[in-house]
Amino acid sequence: MKLNKLSGIFFILLSSCSSLKQPSEVFVVPDFSEADVCKNEKERITELSGKNPVTAYWRSIILNDEETRKNQEENVFSLFQKSMEEKKYFEAERFYVSLKNSGSSLIDSSKKYESELFSKSLSLVPGLGVKNENLPQTLSDCVNATVTIWVDKGIKIQNGYGYADRVLGSGFFIDKRGYIVTNHHVISDLVDPKYEGYSRLFIKLAADQETRIPAKVIGYDSVLDLALLKCEIEPPFIFELGFSSGLNIGDRVNCIGTPLGLHGTVTSGIVSAINRKLFTMGDVFQIDAAVNSGNSGGPCIDSKNRVQAIVFAGILQYQGLNFAIPVEYLRQDLPFLYNGGKREQGWLGGFGHTKKDGLKSVGLEVQYVMPGGTLSRAGVVSGDVILFLNGVRVNTLEQVQDVMRNFGPDTILSAVINRNGETLEKLFCIEARPEQPGYDIYNSDLLASSFIPIFGMELAHSSTISKRQYYVSKVIKGSSADESGFSEFDPVYISSVEFNEDNSAISVQLNTRKKKKGYLDITMRIGSALDSPYYF
Repeated sequence: MKLNKLSGIFFILLSSCSSLKQPSEVFVVPDFSEADVCKNEKERITELSGKNPVTAYWRSIILNDEETRKNQEENVFSLFQKSMEEKKYFEAERFYVSLKNSGSSLIDSSKKYESELFSKSLSLVPGLGVKNENLPQTLSDCVNATVTIWVDKGIKIQNGYGYADRVLGSGFFIDKRGYIVTNHHVISDLVDPKYEGYSRLFIKLAADQETRIPAKVIGYDSVLDLALLKCEIEPPFIFELGFSSGLNIGDRVNCIGTPLGLHGTVTSGIVSAINRKLFTMGDVFQIDAAVNSGNSGGPCIDSKNRVQAIVFAGILQYQGLNFAIPVEYLRQDLPFLYNGGKREQGWLGGFGHTKKDGLKSVGLEVQYVMPGGTLSRAGVVSGDVILFLNGVRVNTLEQVQDVMRNFGPDTILSAVINRNGETLEKLFCIEARPEQPGYDIYNSDLLASSFIPIFGMELAHSSTISKRQYYVSKVIKGSSADESGFSEFDPVYISSVEFNEDNSAISVQLNTRKKKKGYLDITMRIGSALDSPYYF
């Protein structure tokens, strides 16, 4: 994949939408002391218990009705027992974690039992338990552990002529059973429900470029751009996964792949940076090893021939400005990919930044809570600081995301927050991360509040007559609003709100008189992507 622009710098074509759509109803935390509210929540919990049993259990804990909680707890426990009997340990793990974090007495919460369950859950996952066999000893061996990914899309017609339509990428073996890692964007047409064309997946071995070997997609993650494939051959060599947390700026790496169709190409370079925010759930490496179209999905290896990252992108027109996905993300993803289908990343319905005490990071400050989301229902408010998640001390936003990547939706995690110096314990139930969190927020909340996560400024109505007249009540430091020169108490008149075709970006036309511009009347347009690393 080639990125035309760095994250946060984009040009968008927008559809016209001059009206300011506001939700007909904004979620308010229910008052369960009212009989009707309590009754409605019980009915909703019963409906949820079939599709999202853990979420139903979590909602029953918040409701604090003993009978409802007991019924839902027993339901989740029975599902845990059933999963164990059927040896579906990965599924059982989710129920176990949720029951343990909620303090259930129905399970064996000893460390020994938990360790044994987790060991069973990971026992067959490819790449996590590679033995010292078939490991590459030389760069030539590493080339033979790398494959060309070939997606045949049939024939495309241009100017009345037919051309072979195909996607080329790279991948690498991580298991002797024939499991291969590549990028999601290489095989995206194969798993896109909207794609209606012809497509078939093959791989080619470095030692035999004549033979196309059929392969299939096992699992994929569009957020982290990873996919797990399988073919029915035993590979000549398999890669060992490293730990790129030990990879530092200046360390040398080699990248292997099929750039521009040139099979088995090895390029070399260094790690240029380790904290580039091109993903919405974590940082990636910047490398200066040559990367071109077709390198996507190939391994980035260290001097010991261990995979430390997966190549995924380069910047067009900028040679040597290329990027790779840290292998830790792959390690966290593999259990989900191996269990098949789309890997749903989780979120809590919040937006925030790392809170600093001088230069020291002390937690994740919640700066916005989406109405009706997990944080909202759990009673978290703007200004709270998350200190612990699932028993892990979290000092930064990135550490919260790191914990979250280990779990999927419909899982309960314990949390500890600080509110004005008071420590509070909370339970969060992970939801599936929407494709565009900002768009969901815009449609769930009033415009004035939704501007906090989208642009980094909070608005307040300044007129009882005009619904378009506001003033800026808060600006988040470092946000797009801050960079655009907005200050508190600047008047703002919203003329129009527009979205692009896939609702991934928003553009707002407004009139303002900025304090920093001498209160001159200004008509301007501000835009923002509707996903970012600061949604969690």
